[in-house]
Amino acid sequence: MRNFFSLLLVFIFISCKNDVLPKPKAYLSLIYPAKEYKNLTLERPYTFQVLKNTDVIDEPNNWLKIKYPNLKASLDITYRPVNNNIRELLTEAEKLVFKHAVKAEQIIPKDFVNSKKKVFGSMYEITGNAASQLQFHVTDSTKNFIKGSLYFYAKPNYDSILPAVSYIKEDIFQLIESLEWKKKSN
Repeated sequence: MRNFFSLLLVFIFISCKNDVLPKPKAYLSLIYPAKEYKNLTLERPYTFQVLKNTDVIDEPNNWLKIKYPNLKASLDITYRPVNNNIRELLTEAEKLVFKHAVKAEQIIPKDFVNSKKKVFGSMYEITGNAASQLQFHVTDSTKNFIKGSLYFYAKPNYDSILPAVSYIKEDIFQLIESLEWKKKSN
């Protein structure tokens, strides 16, 4: 009988643990630095503002790589002069956007027009687990064409990177709104 009570007592102590409860839903509390912009200092046929806490990498052919080291992302900027080939450049830019349609849930376009500065273009937000979540192109339609693509150095998981995409999207708007074409000196 004594063994029975000892066994019962041990059983009671072992079985008295906290109940397992599911964790409540929560949101990530991501804090990004305040936005502060600077003018692009590299000599290019264009100029625009970039976020101060990014690294701007000089690439050949007037191309750039704007790195976001804390977000493990980069905004790749390509430049092409327009030589009576604007239709070809626009088609190529749109092909690169819609190449992501296989993995994208949807592709949301936004057009930009600034007749005063001669800046015309589109930005595409690609939702879903695509390789690039934001792409854009801008042109003056006669001499200059810029294309940009956002890439993260990680396997795409749209839900996880969405806050960073939103953060960088503001920088792309600032880039496009501050973009100016430089006159070529002869």
